[in-house]
Amino acid sequence: MSSDNTNVLRFVVTEDNDGERVDKLISSLSDAMSRSYIQKLIKDNLLTVNGKIVKGSTKVSEGDELSLIIPPSVIPDIKPEKMDLDILYEDDDILVINKPKGMVVHPAPGHYEHTLVNGIMYYLGDKLSGINGVMRPGIVHRIDMDTTGSILICKNDVAHRDIAEQLKEHSINRVYHAICHGILKDDEGTVEGNIGRSVNDRKKMAVVPAGQGKEAVTHYQVIKRFEESKLTYIQCKLETGRTHQIRVHMSHIGHPLLGDEVYGNGQKSKFKLNGQTLHAKTLGFVQPTTRKYIEIDAPLPEYFDHLLNILV
Repeated sequence: MSSDNTNVLRFVVTEDNDGERVDKLISSLSDAMSRSYIQKLIKDNLLTVNGKIVKGSTKVSEGDELSLIIPPSVIPDIKPEKMDLDILYEDDDILVINKPKGMVVHPAPGHYEHTLVNGIMYYLGDKLSGINGVMRPGIVHRIDMDTTGSILICKNDVAHRDIAEQLKEHSINRVYHAICHGILKDDEGTVEGNIGRSVNDRKKMAVVPAGQGKEAVTHYQVIKRFEESKLTYIQCKLETGRTHQIRVHMSHIGHPLLGDEVYGNGQKSKFKLNGQTLHAKTLGFVQPTTRKYIEIDAPLPEYFDHLLNILV
């Protein structure tokens, strides 16, 4: 896929993509745009195949020429808010912030204030990439509201596309620390299972049969076992980055995260927690301009550190 100065993304269908739905093909080609944003562009008649406007369900053939118009970035009607951001790293292209528990990453209907986007809009002004639509300027990946730790913000579209490509290639090093229920017998292991919407609750994600959802792989390693408390302190390395991936995978193997009210399988915590004990500790990537590898470490939040000190 290539782009020109008129913000048009173009792609010629290859043999490998013959017969594929055009909306799924576009989504697979660009991690820099969310699937919902791509669907919106298609509904707005901004996608053509061989010069003709098509629906997302249209199946393409080898040699077809796709053209997707990306509208100019619009200044979102979101108010910048002064916040005490915990900045772990910053250069001309990117910003890495240690997100606190309880903070939503980007605005959504009914939640337009007090998000990380509100804070970075105040801090950076117009120095944010415009990719991914008006609601998520600079946001190339996200972590859940009650997950703490490193999140990377892109200041320009070039950096955004570069980091998005690294995410697509699974070359970004993402290591999380977590506390899960039960005692993991093996010192390390891998959970593989496609993740998609739960058939029982569309608000939740779940491990789904092969051929459905998206491929997801999580590698875990035991840091410490708390036999008396029947809890295990682990680190998880993401090979892929699906919605709620670690929470879903650990719940799937019978070891949901401590404090996870959504995927906890009914297991209760005796501690007063606001959501799951999950922290995005390490974030390693190639800097878009210098091409040097950078690794950022976010210290454990106070509540997490306190828990580790009192567990037995």
